[in-house]
Amino acid sequence: MQSKAATPDEYVSEIADDKHEAFIQLRKTILENLPKGYEEEMSYGMIGYVVPFSIYPKGYHTKDKLPLPFLALAAQKNFIALYHMGIHASEPLLKWFTEEFPKHSKPKLDMGKGCIRFKNVSQIPYALIGQLVKKMGVDEWIDLYELTYLKNK
Repeated sequence: MQSKAATPDEYVSEIADDKHEAFIQLRKTILENLPKGYEEEMSYGMIGYVVPFSIYPKGYHTKDKLPLPFLALAAQKNFIALYHMGIHASEPLLKWFTEEFPKHSKPKLDMGKGCIRFKNVSQIPYALIGQLVKKMGVDEWIDLYELTYLKNK
């Protein structure tokens, strides 16, 4: 759902009961494992985890006045989505995640380009998501972002 919520807590309060507890646990997992430097805010109508302007003043290349996004968390109609901007930019990270996922979850990995969908919210592999979140620090993400997304600029 794309929300008009002003804060992450307000966003969480809008989530339907069938996803509410799982979403809270996933957010908690992210916050507990998020490397130093990233900040939580509302971004694109969902909860975003970004590199603040104080660390990366250039911000995001496609949108003026937006900090560099790293992760986003959203409650959609039929699933909870975790968006990871770096997972497809880093082949080793993508390989690691796709190999580890079956070891932590009975449902098959449902993933698009940077979007991991959890349709069965009782089967979210929180420990694996925690590991994924902490695998890319701010400096590593900035370097990868500039190498991957800004190489033609």
